[in-house]
Amino acid sequence: MSIKIEHLNYVYSQGTAYEKQALKDICLEIPHGEFVGIIGHTGSGKSTLIQHLNGLIRATSGALYYNGENIYEENYNLRALRSQVGLVFQYPEHQLFEIDVLTDVCFGPKNQGLPKEECEKRALEALKLVGLKEKYYKSSPFELSGGQKRRVAIAGVLAMRPKVLVLDEPTAGLDPKGRDDILDQIAYLHRESDLTVVLVSHSMEDIAKYADRLIVMNHGEVQYNDSPKNVFAHYRELEKMGLAAPQVTYIMHELKEKGLSVDADATTVKEAADSIMNALAGASSAKGGAGND
Repeated sequence: MSIKIEHLNYVYSQGTAYEKQALKDICLEIPHGEFVGIIGHTGSGKSTLIQHLNGLIRATSGALYYNGENIYEENYNLRALRSQVGLVFQYPEHQLFEIDVLTDVCFGPKNQGLPKEECEKRALEALKLVGLKEKYYKSSPFELSGGQKRRVAIAGVLAMRPKVLVLDEPTAGLDPKGRDDILDQIAYLHRESDLTVVLVSHSMEDIAKYADRLIVMNHGEVQYNDSPKNVFAHYRELEKMGLAAPQVTYIMHELKEKGLSVDADATTVKEAADSIMNALAGASSAKGGAGND
């Protein structure tokens, strides 16, 4: 299962005085099971791009294939696509509306035409997957904390059993613990549920920690498409685009400039800590050897 995008263009308000090209000749492939991060400055086209992935927006030109089928072909079943490619918007809790949590999560499967028993079964499974405690299932979604609401919204998409989970800034507005809880849960779902995950985020630390591959959008074009380590090696170029690398990247480059033999391409705290410890051990060993001489 994969998503393949070929020469995709999208123009807002085409043919009017407000015409603006939001996406320019995008060519990408997202294989099944990958965890892909998307970053870019405000207005770079990242949110517009992900709304194409389940056919919410139709490209002005180009093609988008899901499992080898062009979703723009006549009579293509977009409803089925949206069951397979689940999209969680920024501040998804604004979409909660039912009387209690369980009923809200049942909404997606119910819309798929499934019987009540199957809807409840899927909803319960999804709520367990996102780690929401059972005591909240009969509570109003509006009585929950921000992080809990976010879990319910994600559960509502998971209950439809998608193969691809697309998330637009799922941790926006949450405190650091809430952010870590949600992202750890998404990483768990990726590992345990054989999900393809596409994550849009402004947090370079989060992207570096979780993503297998990183797509950088800049003025509607794909600027970089590589591993986080290789992308963040271009941290000076990213700065010119209004982006930054993880703080660890700057620290490691500074340590290297000071003469410590560290891996300047480390992108996570763990990688940096291991590299610094190894460098210090090597320096200590070398100093001890020189003393023995």
